[in-house]
Amino acid sequence: MSDAAALRLKEVKENIGKAETDAERPDGSVTLIAVSKTFEASAIKPVLEAGQRVFGENRVQEAMGKWPGLREEFDGVELHLIGPLQSNKAKEAIQTFDVIHTVDRDKIAKALKAEMDKQGKTPKLFIQVNTGEEDQKAGIPPKEADAFIAKCRDEYGLEIEGLMCIPPVDEAPGMHFALLEKIAKRNGLEKLSMGMSSDYPIAVQHGATHVRVGSAVFGARDYSQ
Repeated sequence: MSDAAALRLKEVKENIGKAETDAERPDGSVTLIAVSKTFEASAIKPVLEAGQRVFGENRVQEAMGKWPGLREEFDGVELHLIGPLQSNKAKEAIQTFDVIHTVDRDKIAKALKAEMDKQGKTPKLFIQVNTGEEDQKAGIPPKEADAFIAKCRDEYGLEIEGLMCIPPVDEAPGMHFALLEKIAKRNGLEKLSMGMSSDYPIAVQHGATHVRVGSAVFGARDYSQ
């Protein structure tokens, strides 16, 4: 398990490095977020031992259950929330995460701002854009993104770090990455969270600064648990 995880991690990092070179981007310009959702602490430890310190989780409660112990054992962990956030979990999200990728509506923006002020913590925030305008997916529609970014900044007083997207599974991801890059550029945002196990090299070509890679690092997930 440990050796396999370390080898997979090494391969992903090498692929990111190659994609950076191919895109004529500086070495180290892309941050790998190892997506540890559904995996228990015992499966995450080998990846931590191999040197990875940036991780992504989909659910607040799941992260609260396994990361406090891991953070006691391993220094320098940066935890990213990459799944949908409910406003009633804002308190726990601010307590648990260093970066939140899924700000996508007024209610969430207000709840996060209130908790940030209350707790005196300022996690980095990304706005999720539903580039495919899929009904089943979270995210602000592209045509509303500019106004929402401005509202988060001007009305709610939030500092927005960048944008995030999850392209439709049945469409070429490049067009969605290009759209996200365009929205970010016109709003003066430098960070782009895009690309997963199946398409992260393409995301790097389109300017991704953060790629969210799970199964390529941890192996196949068992969703039956």
